[in-house]
Amino acid sequence: MSDIPPDLARLRSSIDNIDAALVHLLAERFKATQQVGELKAAVGLPPADPAREERQIARLRGLAHEAGLDPQFAEKFITFVIAEVIRHHEALASVEPGAAPTAGEPAATPAPSAPPVTCTTGPVDVPGGTPPRG
Repeated sequence: MSDIPPDLARLRSSIDNIDAALVHLLAERFKATQQVGELKAAVGLPPADPAREERQIARLRGLAHEAGLDPQFAEKFITFVIAEVIRHHEALASVEPGAAPTAGEPAATPAPSAPPVTCTTGPVDVPGGTPPRG
């Protein structure tokens, strides 16, 4: 028999479900940003768009405030995600159109079932808590 109170088990189960949803949402986001990076590379746009990034940060800080989430945490989180997206876009921009990528580089035009995008920059610093484990 478990020593975990039923309410704690229920809350942990809810947290586990939310974590799973976050992972799936991030995967969908990175699939979309992969396509953005491919389009940018194809038309010669730079990997980063500082004006858009600033608008996104401000928008998410506002959403965080409305949702009762620390806006500073939301900014750190989206800044982390944006940095990873830019890193992927830089890799795409470095592959010449039609050239085969070297090992570890994304294809310039991946097949519809392209491998998942991975996040490699490290954990997010969570204010007032421990960083999430990746």
